[in-house]
Amino acid sequence: MKKSILLIALSILVFSCKTDKKANQDIADNQQKEVVKTPFVWEAANVYFLLTDRFNNGDKTNDVNYNRTKETAVLRGFEGGDLQGITQKIESGYFTNLGINAIWMSPIVEQIHGATDEGTGNTYGFHGYWTKDWTNIDANLGTKKDLQNLVDAAHKKGIRVLLDAVINHTGPVTDQDPVWPSDWVRTEPQCKYDNYENTVTCTLVENLPDIKTESNEAVELPPQLVEKWKAEGRYDEEIAELDAFFKATGHPRAPRFYIMKWLSDYITDFGIDGYRVDTVKHTEAFVWQEFKDVCDNAFAEFKQQNPNKVLDDNAFYLVGEVYNYGISAGKAFDFGDKKVNYFEDAFNSLINFEFKWNAAQQTYEEQFKKYDSLLHTSLKGYGVLNYLTSHDDGQPFDKKREKTYETATRLLLSPGASQVYYGDESARDLTIEGTVGDATLRSFMNWNEIAQQQDLLIHWQKLGQFRRNHPSVGAGKHTMLSNSPYLFSRRYTKGDFKDDIIIGINVPKGKHTIDVSSVFNEASQIKDFYSGEILEVTNGNITIETESNILLLENIK
Repeated sequence: MKKSILLIALSILVFSCKTDKKANQDIADNQQKEVVKTPFVWEAANVYFLLTDRFNNGDKTNDVNYNRTKETAVLRGFEGGDLQGITQKIESGYFTNLGINAIWMSPIVEQIHGATDEGTGNTYGFHGYWTKDWTNIDANLGTKKDLQNLVDAAHKKGIRVLLDAVINHTGPVTDQDPVWPSDWVRTEPQCKYDNYENTVTCTLVENLPDIKTESNEAVELPPQLVEKWKAEGRYDEEIAELDAFFKATGHPRAPRFYIMKWLSDYITDFGIDGYRVDTVKHTEAFVWQEFKDVCDNAFAEFKQQNPNKVLDDNAFYLVGEVYNYGISAGKAFDFGDKKVNYFEDAFNSLINFEFKWNAAQQTYEEQFKKYDSLLHTSLKGYGVLNYLTSHDDGQPFDKKREKTYETATRLLLSPGASQVYYGDESARDLTIEGTVGDATLRSFMNWNEIAQQQDLLIHWQKLGQFRRNHPSVGAGKHTMLSNSPYLFSRRYTKGDFKDDIIIGINVPKGKHTIDVSSVFNEASQIKDFYSGEILEVTNGNITIETESNILLLENIK
């Protein structure tokens, strides 16, 4: 009898364990389904753009390198920001709380060691656009291990990483940084920008040597790189890698392909997710088609070699800076004598320089309707990256920081991808006394003031999280539901994933009964993400008493 009881008890225990295991597996499966339920969509991304040197100083021991000790003009020297500092903010949840799902950093490659003085005082290459060596990370910003830690930390949080690619030019010439050989670069004429030729086959500004990207002639490595790599003990390794690249691709050893190889290493070695590409219109369009192929191959290689690090099936992302491109142009940029389609076989997206003008001149509905129309017709399958503040736009939407809430509302609720410039969310000052030119846009992140900007920060966080959670905000179909109060829906479908939301802007405070029947089913549980209030659809309506002028309505049941 005791034996039978024991067998029954054991059977129950085994069944219970199996049941628990099944229940745990079901929970895990459901959690996994929840993770993949909302796809990451580049066309709807919320991108945070920061100057690597100006965001957060995580390692004070790397603040001075390469004997960069000259006194500089205001905000024209290195100030200590680095990769470790960015990683710290990723791990602390700063970006997650902002609803950021992609970080774009200014170039991190080794910059010229010397300073320039163009009549405005000494300037070092803190911004990253004055390359000395594409194969190395600038010591002021950190190490390759720091970059790997950053990418891994970001991916763990579901955040993509964009680096900044410069193929158009090297850094300026200084006493410490000799000009590259004449078969690599041209130093004249200076661009006039009045037609295609005078924008491409020329130097952007004086003393910024232009890479001969049009050339297919084989060139030897610049002697200064050979000398540098030998001194660093990595010459043989670099040569072997170059030999393997040119053998595998069949590309001529022309200047642009060396640089493409060096940039693609950041994909295969670290698993970055995309590049923002600098000075696109100053380089032949075919170069970017070649660059896309190199990047795609490198990304495929990374995924093959690191299957456990693959985030999803998104392709490698390229967003181009075609200066003064606007969404109204569709796919073609007009040089006056020639129109060029930079999307074709090259870029997924272009930075939209028009957005700030539309924001200043149009109502929300006028702007949203226009963007919805263009993104679903002439630009279907591609995207734009909207911004209202940047590192080199001297006429931002809100330079005096008088419209900080509207900046968030306009940017984060518009169709297209959004680019938040570091400090937009904390009203970082853009009018720094004593600065010349774009330096005023590039002050250090105002962490010491952020406590006084909590209401503003929370506004950015709520809108950003809602955008991140709902691809329909940036990539969905826009439909106005009501003019007063201003309400609209966005709908996005990808495979089995469906995302329907309703947004209200400038909604008067007080009690409102809103018809949501065109989007939400009867008896659905609806959450206003902005206030946190839970509502139920009754007779096609919800009733809400709002203290804010924003409604972010999502279906939670």
